[in-house]
Amino acid sequence: MPPDPGCLNGRIMKCLTFFLLLPETLKKSRKSARTSGKLPPCYEIVPLALRKKMAAELYPVSANTNITNSNNTAAANAKKNALQLQQSTPPAPELHNLNNNHIESRNWQSSHPTLRERNALMFNNELMADIHFIVGPAGASKKVPAHKYILAVGSSVFYAMFYGDLAEVKSEIHIPDVEPAAFLILLRYLYSDEIDLEADTVLATLYAAKKYIVPALAKACVNFLETSLEAKNACVLLSQSRLFEEPDLTLRCWEVIDAQAELALKSEGFCEIDLPTLEIIVTRETLNTKEDVVFEAVLNWAEAECKRQGLPVTPMNKRNVLGKALYLVRIPTMTLEEFADGAAQSDILTLEETRSIFLWYTAANKPKLEFPLIKRKGLASQRCHRFQSSAYRSNQWRYRGRCDSIQFAVDKRIFIAGLGLYGSSCGKAEYSVKIELKRQGTVLAQNITKFVSDGSSNTFSVWFEHPVQVEQDTFYTVSAILDGNELSYFGQEGMTEVQCGKVTFQFQCSSDSTNGTGVQGGQIPELIFYA
Repeated sequence: MPPDPGCLNGRIMKCLTFFLLLPETLKKSRKSARTSGKLPPCYEIVPLALRKKMAAELYPVSANTNITNSNNTAAANAKKNALQLQQSTPPAPELHNLNNNHIESRNWQSSHPTLRERNALMFNNELMADIHFIVGPAGASKKVPAHKYILAVGSSVFYAMFYGDLAEVKSEIHIPDVEPAAFLILLRYLYSDEIDLEADTVLATLYAAKKYIVPALAKACVNFLETSLEAKNACVLLSQSRLFEEPDLTLRCWEVIDAQAELALKSEGFCEIDLPTLEIIVTRETLNTKEDVVFEAVLNWAEAECKRQGLPVTPMNKRNVLGKALYLVRIPTMTLEEFADGAAQSDILTLEETRSIFLWYTAANKPKLEFPLIKRKGLASQRCHRFQSSAYRSNQWRYRGRCDSIQFAVDKRIFIAGLGLYGSSCGKAEYSVKIELKRQGTVLAQNITKFVSDGSSNTFSVWFEHPVQVEQDTFYTVSAILDGNELSYFGQEGMTEVQCGKVTFQFQCSSDSTNGTGVQGGQIPELIFYA
């Protein structure tokens, strides 16, 4: 039934009268309330819910507002409620920086103005993390917080993992095959583009970068490995480069192994490689070393493999772990003395094999052998000749135990193997010589030996004990001190730049030279190298 208009108008007039008389009523009620202790009439007329709504509208709560109320008890309750409200508000979550230290969390977005800085702040941070990884093998794992969006933007594997058709719904993901340190390096790159590589973790990081298809990080790992590549780790890196299918790194490893084969095969790293890599190295045609060195390296690997497999280190077990790799060693290319002093006494060969090899050396009717019979080709050395002519007699050059020295630089990485030197201009003579290779005053290689000059203007080779890796665009110093027949040939019309194959040499005078050798003339006519 619709309400009576007259009744409704009457109610409205009563309400208007009430609100018009309210201030006056409050004045009177305050006085009576102080004496009687009762609530004023307006509090009895206005319902409690309406009173609360009116107070909220007329007196909005703020830090700088003091609510004056006719009822002291109500004002105190309002302050108490406000204080409880402030205390019940949860504090802003703490952030952690890259070192997991606490930092100020209020308004952290404005204090880090760039997107890169803000993303970097989220690295390894629980704030807003929506996924966790349990990284590493059982017993050595680490829990790492992360953010799906950032990971998916940086890696197609993570994108498929979180947003693909078969997206992962678990809150924790176990990754037992990645080292925690390597995984954190991967995440740091995805969050901030920062790459912080170390020798101990670079291989594990390369594995992680390959697994999650992050090519820029993988390339940085390969570049790091190339710059740290040397004979003692070349075989291990060769094994890893084959595993990761990195052809550029594989090629660099072969350059070092070929040129510095003896150092590489005698390194501890050689004993850590897998059997397929061992077989590939042993079959290498260009290894620049003697065959007895190869044989000894194979025995060392077999001993290490027996220990890895928990087998007693016996000749029979060595043969078993080597398998066909033993028959890749070119034992018949050793000299008879090398075989007799080494392989024949190793006990790894059967008596029949030992007898047959001895007969192969000595008998006219040679037995058939299972070992390769052709000697390795090794590496062909190259020579950079820096003089256009040589001379003697006029302005005779004399060796007086003084230092002849020259500086050089190359535009490609090479291996210096030795020097070509002039000999006597007065017939056959023997010389004692000390040669050195230095970089910024540090001796990298030296050798003290003798050579015989036949009295011609030919150069005579003097070798370092092992070839030395020389980096591009860096000046090195080579020197020679000779003692023997004073009068010798010498070079003329020296060149400051020489193109030798694919390598360009630059020469400049050395302050170490005390016997007159310089760019234009003097001694040290040749550098012998592998490239």
